Amino acid sequence: MALEMRRKGESEPKAKEKERRGIFTTGIISELETRQVVSLFYTGEKHAGENLEALLAHRRGELSPPIQMSDALSWNLPGELQTIVSHCLVHARRNFVDVKNGFPEQVKHVLELLAKVYMNDAESKQMGLGAEERLLLHQQKSQPHMDELEKWMQTELDQKRVEPNSGLGKAIAYMKKHWKTLTVFLREPGAPLDNNICERALKKAILHRKNALFYKTENGAKVGDLFMSLIHTAELAGVDAFPYLVALLKQKKRVAEEPGRWLPWNYQESLAEVESEGARAG
Repeated sequence: MALEMRRKGESEPKAKEKERRGIFTTGIISELETRQVVSLFYTGEKHAGENLEALLAHRRGELSPPIQMSDALSWNLPGELQTIVSHCLVHARRNFVDVKNGFPEQVKHVLELLAKVYMNDAESKQMGLGAEERLLLHQQKSQPHMDELEKWMQTELDQKRVEPNSGLGKAIAYMKKHWKTLTVFLREPGAPLDNNICERALKKAILHRKNALFYKTENGAKVGDLFMSLIHTAELAGVDAFPYLVALLKQKKRVAEEPGRWLPWNYQESLAEVESEGARAG
């Protein structure tokens, strides 16, 4: 899942744009094969898709393409690297919420259908379903609601019940344009419904930037990204970040040699081994 934070009012860059102005912060939340979650932040001139491409370049080539969740901006795509692109259902839903005062009945119908889909997803979590079982549940229970929504949108346009240039017409147009990527959760095991986890992660970057009174240099921003990545990953793993960071600093040589053994969810085991070795040596 990837999302980019940019300055308010700034539009998507043109494809042929050569010079970039300003600094962008990208948040990437990655779910590993072990079901653990890693949070990464990148601040600089690169856009979200470029940062994601650089990250995926380190991924083993024999693995199947990962599912990428983001909003529909083209600068979130990772260049030539292949991903299963899925788009955020909340972004599409928000377009309807924004026009609910002008089209109360139509928006109510859309929101009720999407609410049923989210209820199904909540049910899958409560039941502790695996990716394949969750997919089957959505295919059985959510597919009819999404089919009804797709049919309703087409009927609204075909029978000219909605002006294409109105707020409702534009909300429908967005959802129809991205329908395939908005419904990946009905075809791919483990595909999320939305990008909310990444939206929340970027709030960390906003808070850190505010507390730091903005970054003085790009290198300073990278240092901030490093610690935000470590702290938020620890938070997602349910690990107290302060003792975790202390352990990393005290064992920096071992961390550099075997970083995979010093992640938030396994560092305590490695630390216990170090302490055991010290006791034997003493």
